[in-house]
Amino acid sequence: MSEPKTTAGRMEEVAAGVVHWSVHDDRIDFLSASHAVRAEDGWVLLDPVPLAADALRELDPPLAIVLTSGSHQRSAWRLRRELAVPLHAPALSRTLEDEPDGRYRDGDVLPGGLRAVFTPGAGTTQHALLLERDGGVLFTSDLFTHPPGRELRLVPARYMADPDEARRSAEKLLELPFTILCSGHGAPLTGDPKAAIRAALARG
Repeated sequence: MSEPKTTAGRMEEVAAGVVHWSVHDDRIDFLSASHAVRAEDGWVLLDPVPLAADALRELDPPLAIVLTSGSHQRSAWRLRRELAVPLHAPALSRTLEDEPDGRYRDGDVLPGGLRAVFTPGAGTTQHALLLERDGGVLFTSDLFTHPPGRELRLVPARYMADPDEARRSAEKLLELPFTILCSGHGAPLTGDPKAAIRAALARG
């Protein structure tokens, strides 16, 4: 599976021990975002898109790579080889380029203390990842878009496997403890993300 052609030059801190980077992804003509979480023994990379080597060195030591869905392989396999770290993917993924080192299901706790939450609808393998510290940070796969300076929206229904199921998944997220929302296709949202999700659901 191809990687985006654009490389992010730098990362931005979202919260203590959480960073974000993004590129304009030529494969979908839209923004694709990645994140990393610092654990006690290293950094966990989430759905990584290409990142400049000097910025990548700041994520040292790397601990693991986690995919939120089979459609977010991006630079993951290349980085698994280069960084010599294990890669974790949803158990339901059937279109992976290679066999991951670990497969996870709803409720599993992954490296970095990330808890997997199954969020079907946009696709069939999507999971959100919940970091339960400092008020909670939630990382989502393909449910939402949030380009910088714009409002949070649900991914358009034409790109979803089951729009009704996706809405139910988004509603389920409101029950989780988080104060920051990091989308796989947008900028981090740090100001009342639950209100933003409710507004996105109301817009349809």
